[in-house]
Amino acid sequence: MTSAILSTQPSCDDDYDPDSLTCDEAWRRIHAHVRPLQVAERVPLRTALGRVLAQPVKSSINVPGHVNSAMDGYAIKAHDVPATGLTELEVVGESFAGKPYAGRVLDNQAVRIMTGAVVPADTDTIAPQESVEAHGKWIRIDGRHRLGQHVRRAGEDIESGQTVLRAGHLISPVELGLIASLGIVEVDVIRRPRVAFFSTGDELRSLGEPLGVGEIYDSNRYTLYGMLTRLGVEVLDLGVVVDDPVALTAAFQRASSIADVVITSGGVSVGEADYTKEILTKLGAVRFWKVAMKPGRPLAFGDLGNALFFGLPGNPVSVMVTFYQFVQPALLQLMGANPAPYPTFKARTTSILKKRPGRVEYQRGTLARDANGEYLVTATGDQGSGILSSMANANCFIVLGMESAHVPADTPVDVQPFFGIV
Repeated sequence: MTSAILSTQPSCDDDYDPDSLTCDEAWRRIHAHVRPLQVAERVPLRTALGRVLAQPVKSSINVPGHVNSAMDGYAIKAHDVPATGLTELEVVGESFAGKPYAGRVLDNQAVRIMTGAVVPADTDTIAPQESVEAHGKWIRIDGRHRLGQHVRRAGEDIESGQTVLRAGHLISPVELGLIASLGIVEVDVIRRPRVAFFSTGDELRSLGEPLGVGEIYDSNRYTLYGMLTRLGVEVLDLGVVVDDPVALTAAFQRASSIADVVITSGGVSVGEADYTKEILTKLGAVRFWKVAMKPGRPLAFGDLGNALFFGLPGNPVSVMVTFYQFVQPALLQLMGANPAPYPTFKARTTSILKKRPGRVEYQRGTLARDANGEYLVTATGDQGSGILSSMANANCFIVLGMESAHVPADTPVDVQPFFGIV
């Protein structure tokens, strides 16, 4: 006689799964396991954008290299400023950026000066042009001026010998300009990680191929290509691999032999055609298989030979959410950076947010400010993990904690802006 109770396993429809890691624990395990690449290379400064410094950057010069003016105005001597009333000073020359005044400046004299120009050695104060009266070769000033005002000292920004950027710093456009201001032509950076990726599934077709019944175009490789390229890694697209143990084993072996990281999309859920876990167990090690999040519960992490492995879900939104929350920080760490969890802040939801306790949810939303400057967030319609438009129309994640249930409109919620992530 059979039991009247079915023996089942947790599915993506279930909000609680005791075998799933929390998002925080999954992040910690990845962070503890990833080791930065140790191979460095010297590259021209312009090609260093998005790379991570392998060596600190030190300055061999002062910045600024000379005492210069922070304002357009007149270089004067502070002791010529009257205690009361007005006084007149003779304008004896001009100092422009790159063309300093070379003469002497005597008492009761001034030099016309532009922003960034060298301050004449005999002067110590800049009187802004808006605070004086100019009459030909004479100016009139009052007692409002103070010793050293609007004068930038040599080395005020950076002193010679100072460490400006430490190893592990990610180079953005700001750092490019900063390094260029030191006259540095080349920098030492960690080499780019090599990332191989492929999609799995008999139903997938590449662009340009006709679709049969039940078949779909493979969009995940294009989102992965875009996210990886934007991150600055070396991208190795291995195409689509069918749900066949022999083909999958060969793809895993090839990928792990040429890459530092292997990423797959699809093939990590609990279907009969999902061979990934079995193959990965034979060729490497599985460190975790499920995370208590939505979308993206079937997220695998482990080792594949000497490569790191990330098995992402097959649904398009799940691929993007899991990539940004877990894979991207790991790749940055592999590149030598020290990433921290992405920050969140509070915004008031204008939508009713449907949710059941048991998982952290990353719903997609649009963030804006109202007339009073308060942040408001609105969900981008249907939040299904296959609806890629919910990401395309969004500019933030609405992060709802594990214990959260339905959220009424007009409630403060945590939001994670795409700026700096996507």
